[in-house]
Amino acid sequence: MLTQSELLDKNLNAPNFVLLNTDNKYYSLKDIKGSKGTLICFICNHCPYVKAVIHKIVKDTQELKKYGIGSVAIMSNDIDSYPEDSFENMIKFSKDNNFSIPYLYDETQNIAKSYKAVCTPDFFGFDKNLRLQFRGRIDSSGFQNKENVERELFNSMIAVSNNIKVPFNNPSIGCSIKWK
Repeated sequence: MLTQSELLDKNLNAPNFVLLNTDNKYYSLKDIKGSKGTLICFICNHCPYVKAVIHKIVKDTQELKKYGIGSVAIMSNDIDSYPEDSFENMIKFSKDNNFSIPYLYDETQNIAKSYKAVCTPDFFGFDKNLRLQFRGRIDSSGFQNKENVERELFNSMIAVSNNIKVPFNNPSIGCSIKWK
């Protein structure tokens, strides 16, 4: 079901987590926090919206490291109803797409709920103090594979890393998170 992310909630401080990564190690918020910002991406393996932009997510998160921004992807879908999102398939998805960031499994869905995530992809950009500054889409291309578009997520996170006003907070649109 097509779902749109909610409006920016500037009162949200990044909730902590300890979740299993595709390398079979556990990661916490502290482990992935960047010195100048942190990007939390809620994604999954099967969503056509994620599949359409996964190469952009990988590119942006790799480039954001150079700016002191740590990133993580979290998968919170109900795998009983959507077995293509299983942990084993997460491992394959992360390898097939050359992830350079942790891809964590939120089995209880408590982390997605604590962040108020609603769709995949759903992006949360936090400043160095873990206060929410960006909640939006990767760019304006939507489901199309357009390359020549404004990099809303990337440019907003660069602004966050430099303590300047975030230029974008347009809602992300994607598949709803598949709740148990």
